[in-house]
Amino acid sequence: MLFQTYLILHTLALAWFAIGTPVAPDVNIGTVVNLRIEGAEKTIFEGPIFTRGHNVTTVAGGNHHCDGTNNHENPRPGPTCTSALDSAGKEHGFTFDGTFDPEFDDFFITRIGDSPQTATQFWGILVGFEFTPVGGCQQRVHLGDDVLWAFDAFSKNHFLKLAGPVTARSGQPVRFMVTDGMTGGGVAGARVVASGRGAGSQVSDASGHVTFTFNARGVHDLKADRDDSIRSNGVSVLVV
Repeated sequence: MLFQTYLILHTLALAWFAIGTPVAPDVNIGTVVNLRIEGAEKTIFEGPIFTRGHNVTTVAGGNHHCDGTNNHENPRPGPTCTSALDSAGKEHGFTFDGTFDPEFDDFFITRIGDSPQTATQFWGILVGFEFTPVGGCQQRVHLGDDVLWAFDAFSKNHFLKLAGPVTARSGQPVRFMVTDGMTGGGVAGARVVASGRGAGSQVSDASGHVTFTFNARGVHDLKADRDDSIRSNGVSVLVV
């Protein structure tokens, strides 16, 4: 609901701007993306973030522009994967670090929150469950994009995606599905944990399905994980 409200307000603002104001070719228009950051042991952040291209500063890398024009990747400035990371960190109180490579004109993120890279585990970026072909300051993002920063992204077997209803009736079974976000195929053996009194956890079957019966009314939050996979997005269910 919060993300939908962001989208509506942002769309109205852009429409007013486009109708009422001549847009210069190099204008840097911000947008709202759905950002998720999956750390080594926990989800560091998940939610909507407003961002626009801007300078980013890290301890290891210094201060550099991060607006999609890096390395001449895009002709006009705008919001990027790394600008979204920076905006979220400033708004929600977590830090990150990264070196800067002049050859690629981009940051190489080495730590987000309490999850630093290791000799074999690195941070990766995906948009819409696809690895970005360029760095985070080169990769432009657009309204409603699903942006994922994932720790140890290059050695995992699955990028889990959880789907299901957003409302349910108390005492009635309701089914959710765990898939691989890259392939769309069901993932067996994923543990889906639900918050709230008596909700507990379930393990996905051979088709990726899990079934919960919520007895306590209110909002229950669900998330899937598996040892060899990147955690799923969260799903919130209102039980009435």
